[in-house]
Amino acid sequence: MPHVPYRIKLEEVTVPNTANLLIRSLLDQRQYHDPDGEAAQLGISSALWPLFGLLWPSAIYLAGHLALRSTRPEEQILEIGCGLALPSLVCHRRGARVTASDRHPLAGAFLRENLHLNRLPPTLRYRHGHWGPDAPSAQPPHAQALTGRHDLVIGSDLLYERDTPPALAGFIDRHALPSAEAWIVDANRGHRQAFNRHMARHRFVLYDEVRLNRAPCLTGAHRYKGRLLKYRRAD
Repeated sequence: MPHVPYRIKLEEVTVPNTANLLIRSLLDQRQYHDPDGEAAQLGISSALWPLFGLLWPSAIYLAGHLALRSTRPEEQILEIGCGLALPSLVCHRRGARVTASDRHPLAGAFLRENLHLNRLPPTLRYRHGHWGPDAPSAQPPHAQALTGRHDLVIGSDLLYERDTPPALAGFIDRHALPSAEAWIVDANRGHRQAFNRHMARHRFVLYDEVRLNRAPCLTGAHRYKGRLLKYRRAD
């Protein structure tokens, strides 16, 4: 494993409905390394810097539900705010055509390493995609910007601020095909109803809402309180 100026760990992650994955992640939320100010230029503070590199229950639950979803060979899947991209890895392993996206300058490198650790083909694409309301025009050096439209847009634990719903819904709209679906796991942070309204403005209808709080949290003793929101673009 290459030397890095922050502490990392390897752990075998149990994902419901599919085989385990070996994931390289940050050791904890105290890690930080931005000597050239690259993350700061992208609007990532020292407090936010490590969040991309941690495993979150929302991502594990989303990955588990995607493992049960049928895939089509020609289907294009996009994960936004991917972090460690666990849902993308599960879809990729099942043969789906996946693009993972995030704004963090290290997200792509962690994804490439986790593909290698799990002996998965390196064809899972990574693109720079910042959907936040304060999205700057800058992007990491050598990064490719997210473009195109997709059949399924997925994301987990993205509704964490009051001004997130319109920005997130607009980003999904720009990168979703006219007949697309969107699967978003909301960690019950209080912005779900606003997000539903903004998605409806882009003709996305909520057709299913799966409560996830009946199962124990997969990363601890506390029960997880969240919902999987499934939207379909209306004709």
